[in-house]
Amino acid sequence: MTSATAAARGAKLAALGGAPAVPRDERRVEWPIVTEEDRQAVLAVLDSGKLVSNAEGETAVPELERRWANRVGVSHCVGVANGTVALQLPLAALRIGPGDEVIVPALSFIASGLAPLHQLATPVFADVDPHTFTIDPGEVEARVTDRTAAVLPVHLHGLAAAMEPILRIAHRRGLAVVEDAAQAHGATYRGSPVGGLGDAAAFSLQVTKNLPTCGEGGLVTTNDAALAEQMTMMRQFGEVIETGRERDYVSHLLGWNAKLNPVQAAFATSQLERFDDYENRRQANIHSFLDRLAELPGLQVPMSRPGSKHVWHILRFRFDPQAAGLEGIRRAAFRKVLRRLLRAEGVPMSQYQLTPLPRQEVFQRLATPPEGPWPNTEAVIEDSLTLQLRHLNPDARAFLERCADGFAKVWDNLDVVAQMARAA
Repeated sequence: MTSATAAARGAKLAALGGAPAVPRDERRVEWPIVTEEDRQAVLAVLDSGKLVSNAEGETAVPELERRWANRVGVSHCVGVANGTVALQLPLAALRIGPGDEVIVPALSFIASGLAPLHQLATPVFADVDPHTFTIDPGEVEARVTDRTAAVLPVHLHGLAAAMEPILRIAHRRGLAVVEDAAQAHGATYRGSPVGGLGDAAAFSLQVTKNLPTCGEGGLVTTNDAALAEQMTMMRQFGEVIETGRERDYVSHLLGWNAKLNPVQAAFATSQLERFDDYENRRQANIHSFLDRLAELPGLQVPMSRPGSKHVWHILRFRFDPQAAGLEGIRRAAFRKVLRRLLRAEGVPMSQYQLTPLPRQEVFQRLATPPEGPWPNTEAVIEDSLTLQLRHLNPDARAFLERCADGFAKVWDNLDVVAQMARAA
């Protein structure tokens, strides 16, 4: 019996009037952590008067671009307004458009599917692996047609997709590969950082990410100089903007107003100073947390990939009532009851992503409806819950220990869980 299970023995569930495992005064765990250094970095930009990335003289944007390119191990980084446009610009620079298909996973944030759609290309949805939640290379192979132009593997929740077989398929078929690394800052695949494995990669700096800014922002990485030049022009109306060169307002190609603000760049650069320290502490906290939860029957904890580093942006757990010894209970009912009981204990579990991407209304309205099936994605959504944001704080160890106590307490009352699930 674990110490957590022993502590939970005989304790009344909070939903039934007992004391919660996570006291209310211990639930406030902030992310991001904003320090005086972050404030000074932002104030320095405000005091400089260089408040847009095309201001005269160098702004805070190029410094962040250089540092992130160096960290990822690529030649070029282009700062943009957000993670969604960071996905769209590489597709645009690769001239992907009407008539083209882009293979994306059926389980991801909506932006993964919208990026091809913004280019008037067709997103083709592939199923995911049920254990890693990343796109299944076999599904990629099966969904390639003569219209396929690119594959957009998502490093979901902080775990790199199976890039070697995906790249092998892409190279054999002549397809571009754009990594969606929005949730995967610092993740590696077989020792190599994500962001430099395909033709280009998109990172989000949105305030909830492992590397946050004070709002929205994005970074695109690539080793292709021509591609980087195209995207740099596209982020500002298709113009050529160079430090020390007077702006001529000539648009050479179709572009957007998708620049990264220097305030956001300065904040993210300041956060980058502490990134490694935060990441190392976070890894220790989360491994300790997952080790405890892995002992509970019927609970599948998120897993890493051998030889790769998971950065745990989101923790997704799957629940199997039969493996927990509860025969005749539907997975969806089990998940629903667990969510209620865990939240009552102060464990902030949520049902992130309520439907596979292809079942989102925006894609259903396409002239050619998406074709399934996506059984693994459907199953993952049916029986999983996620923990988000709070665990990113490097000082969250005590909070996570309390959360583990909450899980153990609920598992010690599986007879009650079964009664509630059957009633549901």
